[in-house]
Amino acid sequence: MTQSVVVQVGQCGNQIGCCFWDLALREHAAVNKKGIYDEAISSFFRNVDTRVVGDGGSISKGKICSLKARAVLIDMEEGVVNEILQGPLRDVFDRTGSGLGTFLLKVLEDEFPEVYRFVTSIYPSGEDDVITSPYNSILAMKELNEHADCVLPVDNQSLFDIISKIDLMVNSGKLRAAIKPKSLVTSSTGVFKKRQEKPFDGMNNIVANLLLNLTSSARFEGSLNMDLNEIIMNLVPFPQLHYLVSSLTPLYTLADVNIPPRRLDQMFSDAFSKDHQLIRADPKHSLYLACALMVRGNVQISDLRRNIERLKPSLQFVSWNQEGWKTSLCSVPPVGYSHSLLALANNTCVKPTFIDLRERFIRLYKKKAHLHHYLQIEGMEESCFTEAVSSLSALIQEYNQLDATKSMPVEDLPRLNIAM
Repeated sequence: MTQSVVVQVGQCGNQIGCCFWDLALREHAAVNKKGIYDEAISSFFRNVDTRVVGDGGSISKGKICSLKARAVLIDMEEGVVNEILQGPLRDVFDRTGSGLGTFLLKVLEDEFPEVYRFVTSIYPSGEDDVITSPYNSILAMKELNEHADCVLPVDNQSLFDIISKIDLMVNSGKLRAAIKPKSLVTSSTGVFKKRQEKPFDGMNNIVANLLLNLTSSARFEGSLNMDLNEIIMNLVPFPQLHYLVSSLTPLYTLADVNIPPRRLDQMFSDAFSKDHQLIRADPKHSLYLACALMVRGNVQISDLRRNIERLKPSLQFVSWNQEGWKTSLCSVPPVGYSHSLLALANNTCVKPTFIDLRERFIRLYKKKAHLHHYLQIEGMEESCFTEAVSSLSALIQEYNQLDATKSMPVEDLPRLNIAM
């Protein structure tokens, strides 16, 4: 098993991280009944001797060891981090310092150039109540373009739509018995959150479930496990085009909803359905560069192959990578389910999200609205904004070039920089 470090940055990153560690601990506890520190646990946790050596070399009584998360919690504002350090998971974390958002990516690249950097980035919805979010997103995108090796964009609106669908099902009576009291998609009183509230706990839980499935091969054995590095090698043929669309089924953990598992073939169909995507996009009518299927549980390689052959005719792959499928089988399913599936697609369908973000940025920037809040910070100049939007425009242009190759023969394809 490989050992990984999770870096949680900002309020949203730390809230999602808190859900992830909670669910990961539950998952390991369900598999490791004897509570032994094994190779699977060591992938994301250290085993620390907590006995205190006193005067004269004597060792205090009490707990001999304690699990500590391999994590760095970073935020300029202490509120969320303090909640974590004072909450039920407080013993899993040591005290940490603070840092500067996506600037950390460049620092990691400088210090650890051989280590791949995966980022889960939350994108604002069009109705976001933070008026400067287009500025923040464009500035962050420049760092993601330059210093991340793989980005899993998650759309706030998609998460909200998923939770809203649960809301409708609960209110109609179809799902009421399946929702667990005091789960992460309900309020603390066990009553489902009102629609006008923003159910951040439930939204964060879905992203945590994404990360749980993404890292399953790093934590558990399987007949066809996929190392995280293999995602980069197989799904990112061009260095700039490293944004992957993620689809997940089931969307919820046992902590949320008691729903019988879908039929196996239906699970694969769901993974290519818009209802299960964590970003609003249309991959079926866009161009696939590559696709990965990360399956957990009681699934055979023959099941994988059969469903790939069934789905392939409805998906358009680039001409030079018609067999661009990467598959993974981890033997341990999520708690309470017999199987699950995370699909990752490198697809040009992310382009409209970036175009929309650029348009929202330009509307603000033309008026110089709220720009002074940034320019009064030392080191921030107006050129930072023009460079950031130029970086995004260059990325959009790369996707445009790729989309233009849909009907081209291989010999006429333009040359692009291959990732090494």
